[in-house]
Amino acid sequence: MTGLPKMQEYPTLAAIDLGSNSFHLQVARVDGAQLYYLDSHKEAVRLAGGLTEDKRLDAASQVRALNCLAKFGERLKGMPPGAVRAVGTSALRVAKNAPEFLVRAREALGFEIEIVAGREEARLIYLGVSHSLPRSEETRLVVDIGGGSTECILGVGHEPRDRESLRMGCVVFSNRFFPGGVVDKAAMKAAETAARVEIQTIAGQFQRNYWREAVGSSGTARALGDILLQNGLSDGEITLEGLIWLRDRLLKAGQAAKLSLAGLKGDRKPVLPGGLAIMYALFRELGIERMATAQGAMREGILLDLLGRVHDHDLRDVTVTQFMRRYHVDGRQSRRVTRLAGQLFQQLMPGLPDMTEDDARVLAWAARLHEVGIGIAHSGYHKHGAYILENADMPGFSKRDQTRLAALVRASRGGLDKIAFPAGFRDWPMVLCLRLAVLFKMSRRDGAAPRMALHCENGQCALHVPEDWLADNRLTRAALEQELKVWRQANAAWRLDQVTTSLPAG
Repeated sequence: MTGLPKMQEYPTLAAIDLGSNSFHLQVARVDGAQLYYLDSHKEAVRLAGGLTEDKRLDAASQVRALNCLAKFGERLKGMPPGAVRAVGTSALRVAKNAPEFLVRAREALGFEIEIVAGREEARLIYLGVSHSLPRSEETRLVVDIGGGSTECILGVGHEPRDRESLRMGCVVFSNRFFPGGVVDKAAMKAAETAARVEIQTIAGQFQRNYWREAVGSSGTARALGDILLQNGLSDGEITLEGLIWLRDRLLKAGQAAKLSLAGLKGDRKPVLPGGLAIMYALFRELGIERMATAQGAMREGILLDLLGRVHDHDLRDVTVTQFMRRYHVDGRQSRRVTRLAGQLFQQLMPGLPDMTEDDARVLAWAARLHEVGIGIAHSGYHKHGAYILENADMPGFSKRDQTRLAALVRASRGGLDKIAFPAGFRDWPMVLCLRLAVLFKMSRRDGAAPRMALHCENGQCALHVPEDWLADNRLTRAALEQELKVWRQANAAWRLDQVTTSLPAG
């Protein structure tokens, strides 16, 4: 893609899935376009179980999570940041104190942690599941019951078509309807009813006549399949008859901890009632009769997505291109701004040790999308664009990615003094390069910008523009004078201090 630097290649990749029930680490060796799994680690952290009534992670769950991440960090020590991707899901999406916890979590792990939206989680799940199954051109329904959410995906081959995330999971439902692991008919009925009400919101989209095969992934599905297999009730598939049998056995036991069955592991017992109620409701509402279980899950999807980025098949590039088409962005103007912003940023990078080629890619995406809001209204289009980028479903992008893109686009023109930038905002050099590129390309003509030099020291920046060019382009000169005023009024760690016609020393 124009303006995008090439990703570095790595011999080993690692994925961390910070699920609401369990944390998973998967490490794989890269051989061309193939992944060979080396080792994996799993720990039942029960993060969603630590959510208080006011949606805050309690101290105990945070300690469990941090201890687990510290162990993962030991295994990953020495790996480059670009080779590791850690993804948080439902519990971290809803926890009000997630930002504070993530600071400690990143320190324990030693790598960045991104939080993804439910539909992005569903995409990663489908990617992992579809690559673990035989290739098929038939539409598949993939269901993943996690600790805090349940993802439903329809797809063909490796391409997901419809994705939805429901706010119900085995940990949340077990705590809500079966406190202390106590199971009775009234509680089971209440859990199943609540699940069926939630599923009804997507039932029309995922009903039986839209797919040929149902597949379950992750812990709940595999646990149910193992129990039914080892008790002679199926060949490893989940069946409606088997779910009814297991429900009856659980009700007779009266408590999850007292249930003793072949294939039922001890760490699965506390969340079995909630997972079973949700699976039964899915079978009833979506007309499922049999469900195969898959070995692939979200952690494999994260690795495959990361492998695609390494080989320049980054879904984020595809998403940006689709957004440009959907919102009728002028492609030629987008390329002009992207090229100039990238050139200016490359001038600054030698003096920016904290900035990487990944940051250059983010700047290029923001430049390509800076006019994404122009179809709503030309006046204030940067504000409309920022809203779109922060709130739209953007496959491949984390919530942090989207917030970052939105901030850059919002700051691409207009005043800076009244913008509420995210806490710890460090992208001021990128803001400067994007604003200057937009300013110099406002004529929307090829070759309209002069050869220029941008020099910054301790956040104070000077732009060199040839005097003869400024004399011939009085509108741009006036725009630059206004730009200097904007930066003087901004409460920014960086600022454009002067426009000069002489090259800076050195």
